[in-house]
Amino acid sequence: MAFNVTRSQRIAAIALSACVGPVAMAQEGAQQNAVAAQAAVTPSSTASASQPSASLSAAASRAAVASSSADAPVAASALQLQVLAISVPVRAEPSAASLALAQLSRGAVIGILEQRGDWYKVALNAERSGWILQAPTEYDDTTITVFAAPAGATPAAGAADDQSGILPARPGGAAGNVPQLAVLPTIDPSQVPPPQANLPRESLSVPDRWRLMQALGFKFPWYDPYNQNVLKADLPVLKEYAPDLFINVGAISDTLVELRRLPTPVAGQIGINPGANDIFGRNQQTVTVQNLILNFGLIKGDTTFRPPDYEFRFVPVFNINRALVEEAGALRADPSSGKRRTDHFVGIQELFADVHLRNVSDRYDFDSLRVGIQPFTNDFRGFLFQDSPFGIRLFGNRDNNRWQYNLAAFARIEKDSNSGLNAVGKGLRRDQVYVANLYRQDWPFTGFTSQASVVHNRNEETDKTYDTNGFLVRPAVLGDLRSHRYHVTYLGYSGDGHIGDWNLATSTYYVFGHSDHDPLAHAPQQISAGFHASELSRDFNWIRARASLVLASGDKDPYDNKSTGYDAIMENPQIAGSDTSFSIRQAIPLIGGGGVALSGRNGILPSLRSSKDEGQSNFVNPGLMLLGVGADFDLKPELRVFGNVSYLRFMDTRVLEVLRAQTIPSKEMGVDFSIGAHWRPFYSQNVIINSSVAALRPGKALKALYGENQGTLYSVVLNMVLSF
Repeated sequence: MAFNVTRSQRIAAIALSACVGPVAMAQEGAQQNAVAAQAAVTPSSTASASQPSASLSAAASRAAVASSSADAPVAASALQLQVLAISVPVRAEPSAASLALAQLSRGAVIGILEQRGDWYKVALNAERSGWILQAPTEYDDTTITVFAAPAGATPAAGAADDQSGILPARPGGAAGNVPQLAVLPTIDPSQVPPPQANLPRESLSVPDRWRLMQALGFKFPWYDPYNQNVLKADLPVLKEYAPDLFINVGAISDTLVELRRLPTPVAGQIGINPGANDIFGRNQQTVTVQNLILNFGLIKGDTTFRPPDYEFRFVPVFNINRALVEEAGALRADPSSGKRRTDHFVGIQELFADVHLRNVSDRYDFDSLRVGIQPFTNDFRGFLFQDSPFGIRLFGNRDNNRWQYNLAAFARIEKDSNSGLNAVGKGLRRDQVYVANLYRQDWPFTGFTSQASVVHNRNEETDKTYDTNGFLVRPAVLGDLRSHRYHVTYLGYSGDGHIGDWNLATSTYYVFGHSDHDPLAHAPQQISAGFHASELSRDFNWIRARASLVLASGDKDPYDNKSTGYDAIMENPQIAGSDTSFSIRQAIPLIGGGGVALSGRNGILPSLRSSKDEGQSNFVNPGLMLLGVGADFDLKPELRVFGNVSYLRFMDTRVLEVLRAQTIPSKEMGVDFSIGAHWRPFYSQNVIINSSVAALRPGKALKALYGENQGTLYSVVLNMVLSF
């Protein structure tokens, strides 16, 4: 019998015996770069030391025994086999239904005692033997390969020599486990000659390097995001269009249940509660929200060491929300709509194309352009502008990523009132934001990143606009109700990182500009205001202690031609407990002072806007000072508990006194307490359960605004996030 062996097959056998290189690489290389010359090897002959041995493909092995009967034994004392699969069973008889005596791992080389068709008899030890089947695998390969034994090899060369007759099994396995033969692969230098000097390097082409794991036999289900997954941009798709196209699909379920006590106004037309006065009603509220966030991305390019060539992303959000209050007219402008509201909405939070323009260094410093609906945060903690507007953004880096920059122009999108999502169907607002910022890493300290920014906000909204619930949001129900325009510019510095053992996050902004009309002063205004926020923390083993400071200037005289109260464009601050804090998380209405809120939801500034999402900035406000302390406790790798205490006061109450036509005896807003937990039951971000309890104990200023009977304001939040 003659066995035909190609040079590529010999290389594949040696690569496997040295435990390097996948089988798929050798198979594909053999198919594309097959050498015409073939070597004839006779099983009964012994190879000379100068003649390299060769491995057999599955076809060659089966051709070698074509002349023999499937049941007739064939002497194979000069042959060996090597395991190509992850493992193969060794059975008592040449039958797939026979008892498995042991297993051989990939790379094991063992001598052949006898052959019956595709079955090969091998020695397990001095007393026992078994049969191994040469079977095809998924990637046009076989479980084993057969080749001529090297010169001087015995029939059982490479087998486990267990003289005791007891086969070893894997430790820790369950009773009855099949023994595992840990056979080290035999490395025979005679199989492949060493490379000659000054000759071109010999290599095999690999058409698809991403599927090496599959070629080695590793299979993962489609729903497993932790291993290679085509849905998570680990494997290329649509190869007929480009060899490096990837898709990234994600899904997030965000469920929220919130109980709270908030000052609630009585509708002007009716009063449901006979015991209520003409301003304040019952204040219990319940909110339930369910968001389903889908993420679809198409990426081109090898993104391991460089940015993608281009990316398309689409993120729709499906929202259902339900609110229950105790006063009619609190949820909709029409009080006959009742005290319950169930609403749903679909928003488009991302829809953009990102094009990689160029690389500017061999370290892949780059310039890229992104156009469409895209998320953007101007600073590290969301103090000035965090939104998903429509716009165009040029961004990139220099000097090994030490310098980073953004140049952007955005047009804000109308929002849905009850979900806060982008209402693309309503169109773009006449509210443009122009951004230029620059980041420098490791400056002025190693481990600390500094950012300088210039942001210009140009608002030209003069038409009356009502929200989804029928309330007027532009212009705000304040003063003479006249619409107005404003142009303002923010100059800012922000930093985030560590200085030695201390962590510091800080932002400072100065805003200046003009407004063509103020509803209280009935005249144009020059705007000049400032803002500062810092959070200092330090880690003590599993505890992080924090201290927070927020200062926002207030307006001392609403009737002059100067507006000195600071307001942001679209804030979402991450400080002093952020969304677990009552004063930051809850929107507190200014009852009896116009149709505005003292502060917006997920906002810290008492800006007296009609709506943080849909209203205009207002630079005639009382300002704020916040002093806070807090701590995070990492009790377990999956459990974090945190608490915060913040003292709040107005910078100036003159504006509030004008709106409420009353004297405010103090600037003290009150003390905010919050405690919460962050639990990851599976030690990952796939399942997160958040809970918090927060309370605001009103100070003299809030008691003057809302009365003594409101009591302590509180909120209880339970949130579950599931991610794929």
